Amino acid sequence: MTTHQDIQTDCALIALDWGTSSLRCYRFDRNGQVIERRAHPWGIMNLPAVEHGEDAHAPYRVALQAACGDWLEAAPQAPLIAAGMVGSKQGWREAAYLNVPLSPDLIGSKLTEVDTGLGRPLWIVPGLLQASTLPNVMRGEETQVIGALQTRHERELLIGLPGTHSKWVRVVDGRIEHFDTFMTGEVYGALCAHTILGRTMHKPDAADDAAFLRGARVALGPEGKSGVLSNIFSSRTLGLTGELAAEAQPDYLSGLLIGHELAALKTLYPVQAPAIVLIGDAGLCRRYQLALDLFGLGPVSQAEAATEVGLWVLARHAGLVA
Repeated sequence: MTTHQDIQTDCALIALDWGTSSLRCYRFDRNGQVIERRAHPWGIMNLPAVEHGEDAHAPYRVALQAACGDWLEAAPQAPLIAAGMVGSKQGWREAAYLNVPLSPDLIGSKLTEVDTGLGRPLWIVPGLLQASTLPNVMRGEETQVIGALQTRHERELLIGLPGTHSKWVRVVDGRIEHFDTFMTGEVYGALCAHTILGRTMHKPDAADDAAFLRGARVALGPEGKSGVLSNIFSSRTLGLTGELAAEAQPDYLSGLLIGHELAALKTLYPVQAPAIVLIGDAGLCRRYQLALDLFGLGPVSQAEAATEVGLWVLARHAGLVA
């Protein structure tokens, strides 16, 4: 069992991955190793209730104390850093976006300081903005990208972060040059839950890779030229004609959507696609790797512990730790 004395003598940094739906906490030793992890459901949209009359920041303080108050008490010397939606307009305090392209080293020098009211400041990592005709933003993923880069030495990398809003980040000579966002995960959820496509679907007991790849092949082949809005209706019509079982339809639709995402990626890198690093849920990354192999993109690898590594590196860049 971890004691107060253990925390006091071996805590160099307390770091938070504070998103929309969850709060993950990491306690680091002096060597940059995570010695304790915690996860809580107190994302910025699900903060603890406070008494009427408390200031607007009170729910954040309550969540922070409940999540790792013993760490804060036992290690008053340890700095506190956070990345994610806690720095958004809806968060504790907005951490301004930095413009891309940029060197990752710059991010750590532009942290936003917040008075927590708990005897120490919280340093929030800024998001990134790609200003153009159609601007793009990220918040939280920049920390994962920095973590993934610590073990990579290729001149050019493409870092994929599959999820609700999938990100693809191009890194050249260690600089973040460009990124794209695909709302693949959110669109998939909406189509299954709120359109006629979901009426004939049954949730499978296990992932159906064959159905998934069938959908991805549609996006890759000549049928894909009619566009994703046309193709997705086939998840219903193939079921109506008896060619696709109800249990196979969710994976087929997932393959269609991810396939169109990767078809766009293939268009962005028509000559020589760089090495690809995936960050995120292992099951979802496995699914993306299947599709990437089908599309001939890669080689593909996966980054481990990218968020926690990125938080430590940013704290180091900011001078918070040695």
